[in-house]
Amino acid sequence: MAGNSLGKHFRLTTYGESHGPEIGGILEGCPAGFCVDWEGVKADMARRRPGQSRLTTPRTESDHFEVVSGMWEGLSTGAPIGFRIPNADVRSGDDGHLAQAFRPSHGDYTWHAKYGHRDHRGGGRLSARETAARVFAGGIARQLVAAGGLEVSAYVERVQDVGMVDAPRFWPREVVDRHPVRCPDPDVAGAMAERINWAREHGDTLGGTVVVVARGVPVGLGDPVFDKLQALLAHALWSLPALKGMELGSGLAGTYMTGSSHNDPFVPDDQRPGHIRTATNHSGGIQGGISNGEDLVIRCAFKPVSTLLQPQMSVGADGTPLELEGRGRHDPCVLPRAVALVEAMVLLVLADQWLGAQSDRWPLPNP
Repeated sequence: MAGNSLGKHFRLTTYGESHGPEIGGILEGCPAGFCVDWEGVKADMARRRPGQSRLTTPRTESDHFEVVSGMWEGLSTGAPIGFRIPNADVRSGDDGHLAQAFRPSHGDYTWHAKYGHRDHRGGGRLSARETAARVFAGGIARQLVAAGGLEVSAYVERVQDVGMVDAPRFWPREVVDRHPVRCPDPDVAGAMAERINWAREHGDTLGGTVVVVARGVPVGLGDPVFDKLQALLAHALWSLPALKGMELGSGLAGTYMTGSSHNDPFVPDDQRPGHIRTATNHSGGIQGGISNGEDLVIRCAFKPVSTLLQPQMSVGADGTPLELEGRGRHDPCVLPRAVALVEAMVLLVLADQWLGAQSDRWPLPNP
């Protein structure tokens, strides 16, 4: 099967299934001589791992990783970084009833129709378990782009119809992580938690939105036509499980505005003499497919998790109608853990673009 890699200059390839012995990947393009802060990578992984609070799946995984290549004497060698993440808390017996049945709104049927043979345990390769490898790579990407002054932070903006009224902005991680929902508004976060707990108690699930903001983005990332920066970001973000929508800058709300009110006027940058910036940021940091130096602002919409802990009607592989029993360990709402996924995908794209304009040796100059 194709489609297991992302990136050109900073390229991640992942492998593994939800209930296999391990997942992992190969990360190419990390410049030689870079000192990776592994504790920082662990901190990124901890935000994605299952079992971190009562709001997430009870599956318990430490997401301990082992780096098996590409590092020597504490520094990257420039060779591919190989890593593995063992699966520790596997209960394949929970999914025995799915061997010959298709769960509603999952990829079970489409995988079966395309490949004819599938690993039904925990969703196999389609499981969100695979995203742990993305967050590992995103943790390294975060440290690389930080050398250029670039920061990325995401937060939960809305759970179902409970949401923030503040305009999208950059929130520091310590503020976002004060509540396990990962909403920076404490009152709204509490209401979100109540709504998620209600869904969990009723065997149901909820969706919502995550906002991600990148600041310190240099001018000039992305290329016109097919490799516009927003197209590369869309490719990465739309590859996430359960993602159903993406808005850049003003997004759909911009369609209610006139052109005269939506345009972003250019003005002198008071903080950097000789530079320019925009007075507003309806463009979301990208114009003509190229970053303009303003904050990159993206909103991602996630559907309710498809696995419900209640009976659902479906069919078997032979088309016979049947009722599927709700079993297993699943998130009632993916949003608190999706914050780490969204950040990772944005970081991978920005690192890929930033490194593409640099050399193959560390330290790198600013673009």
